[in-house]
Amino acid sequence: MFSGGGTGNQGKIKGKAGSSSGSSSSSGSGSDSSESAASGSSSGSNSISSHTHDSGDSSSGTTPLGTPPHVQMASHESLNSESKSSSLNSKLGHESAGSPSAGSPSPPKSACSSSSTSTDHHHHQLSHVLSATSKMTVREGSRTLRPDEPSLFPGEHLEGTAREVTYLCPYTGPKKGTLSVTNYRLYFRSPETDPPYELEVPLGVVSRIEKVGGANTSRGENSYGIEIFCKDIRNLRFAHKQQTEVQIPLHLDRELYFSIPVFRRFRILHNIAGYGTSQMNEENHSRRMVTEKLLQHAFPASHKLPFFAFEYCEQYPENGWTLYEPIAELKRQGLPNESWRITKINEQYEICETYPAVWAVPAAASDNDLRSVATFRSRGRIPVLSWIHPESQATITRCAQPLVGVGGKRSRDDEAYIQHIMDANAQSHKIFIMDARPNVNAVANKAKGGGYENEDAYQNAEVQFLDIHNIHVMRESLRKLQEVCYPHIDNAHWLSNLEATHWLDHIRCVLSGSLRIADKVESHKTSVVVHCSDGWDRTAQLTALAMLMLDGYYRTIQGFAVLIEKEWLSFGHKFAQRIGHGDDRHQDADRSPVFLQFVDCVWQIMRQFPHAFQFTEDLLLTLLDHLYSCLFGTFLYNSERERMEKEVKTKTISLWSLVLSNMSDYENPLYNPATRHHILFPLTSMRHLRLWDKYYCRWNPSMRQQEPVHIRFKELLHVNGQLEKRVDELRKELAARQTHESPESLQLWFNFNK
Repeated sequence: MFSGGGTGNQGKIKGKAGSSSGSSSSSGSGSDSSESAASGSSSGSNSISSHTHDSGDSSSGTTPLGTPPHVQMASHESLNSESKSSSLNSKLGHESAGSPSAGSPSPPKSACSSSSTSTDHHHHQLSHVLSATSKMTVREGSRTLRPDEPSLFPGEHLEGTAREVTYLCPYTGPKKGTLSVTNYRLYFRSPETDPPYELEVPLGVVSRIEKVGGANTSRGENSYGIEIFCKDIRNLRFAHKQQTEVQIPLHLDRELYFSIPVFRRFRILHNIAGYGTSQMNEENHSRRMVTEKLLQHAFPASHKLPFFAFEYCEQYPENGWTLYEPIAELKRQGLPNESWRITKINEQYEICETYPAVWAVPAAASDNDLRSVATFRSRGRIPVLSWIHPESQATITRCAQPLVGVGGKRSRDDEAYIQHIMDANAQSHKIFIMDARPNVNAVANKAKGGGYENEDAYQNAEVQFLDIHNIHVMRESLRKLQEVCYPHIDNAHWLSNLEATHWLDHIRCVLSGSLRIADKVESHKTSVVVHCSDGWDRTAQLTALAMLMLDGYYRTIQGFAVLIEKEWLSFGHKFAQRIGHGDDRHQDADRSPVFLQFVDCVWQIMRQFPHAFQFTEDLLLTLLDHLYSCLFGTFLYNSERERMEKEVKTKTISLWSLVLSNMSDYENPLYNPATRHHILFPLTSMRHLRLWDKYYCRWNPSMRQQEPVHIRFKELLHVNGQLEKRVDELRKELAARQTHESPESLQLWFNFNK
């Protein structure tokens, strides 16, 4: 049994051949509430900020077409901070010629950073710029782009440009520059600083857009403009000039110009001065133009337009769509076997349209049994296997609530099906049904035709409630957290303000429930059935986290991607509704940070077990950035069936193409492959949980790390590679001498290889 290193009080790692760690889980104690929507503003009203260059920390220059749209030149301050770690190589005593340098070109890592901030993660993204060219113009079709307009990427085109716009940065004050809108992002550039200040935000991040001030009512500087609320805990505000006039080239006679009809003025400016019609109108109508273009391309679903993912055509060495193959993953777990079979009964999504096409079900259950059980489970989501223990054969299965109703309906087929799941595990004659909801919520669902299993009807089954609140409570909790973290942090009341959000309390409940499931499977060798109401929100959180604790494969980069594809995407988490991809209904009650909570829980476990994960938190940040960006097709739509209908795999690029093509950028130098065979039991009490400030507070300059950690990570990986190479050389040298060396040397070689 090993304790995870890196923090003061860690959870426990248990070897699979060892005994239980004794780290018992405590049930979530959140207060009960009904499943109806909580009062208060929805997630759409979140005050969210952009990835701002809070220190004007971006240099000018264009980015090559091979680089994803978010990539920008590294800041002067960040480059200076990188140089601080360059001495690590010499301190460790290895040659620097082969070590990676801070400015060396490497493939792109992420393609949705909203701007080049000085944060460690985003600075790491900046290091992927393929070249630092300083061309002043590039071509879009036949038109020459100005130096204050963004370089464009495959599938991207410029929609409009507004000049003399002021960005009101909450940290460094107002900056005047040019605001451009493409079909993928918003781009702002100010030449007032050296290097120029740059900001860009993928339009998929935008939650809502509001006009500030009226043309005839606004008074005071910067009181007329637009405010952009985003989904990643920040907001942007731009001020526009209220009244301006068209700039006339100096060589034209002004009096003669204004004596010409308006339509001829446009033609004159276009032919003589190279002006386009949109450029002539931009001064008087810049706010209108920017607002219209933003509304159109930030909410493509509401305007019958395609997501940018269908237009983005970057080339990656790896094809992420081939990463997850359901039958291959089930075979990795040892299926099919005598107790479980693989079926394609749902291949046409006729039994359950939100489930995947391939299921693993008890071998004792016939196809007719599956159809019958589907009529008694909400949305037809019957218990289907997620994971099986390689030794005890205890399983984790997931489903939706039974349709018990107020009258207490029963289904003999459903009861027999649960018995089949229990019988498939010969080491236990009991089964646990983990209901993610608070008990009072589960009872309230009976009035809507739902409910929970009656222990009298399901023999040898024990129902436990995990007290995880519904999506409406979580949405309100995140809204409060955003107010605490952005734009400014009240240090004097930080702890009390954080406690009032209840965010960490919700994280604790999710982690505690997942730990309880893992403990029942590993320590008690008992199968567990997991469900909430519909089985696509809290259920996905619980099963995925429990599998992460139990199976070291899911703690590798490829395994983690498979876990998300399997438990979240194929089993129908409603990403489109929960995130609101391309939808302008920011007050939609279906929006909720369910997947964000899962990623936060993963980070909490990583913090306690820094040696047990092959990847760093940079991978988690990349996932969350692209959760909103709509650059890749991975998180689009609500189910596997919808993605099949939209031909996502053939018409878009997978996020995993980016990740697999740049795996070294996410590798954890502290990872110990031996932990892959260990079980993780994290500590879930509040005193062991922390706010993930690198995500929630990353826009605040005062919360940033002074020195990028990823540079040291790369250097440590390089040093580790050199040491391993040297060890191999020494082993070969000793092996070559074993035939003619003294017994003492042979004993030395033997001891070295023990």
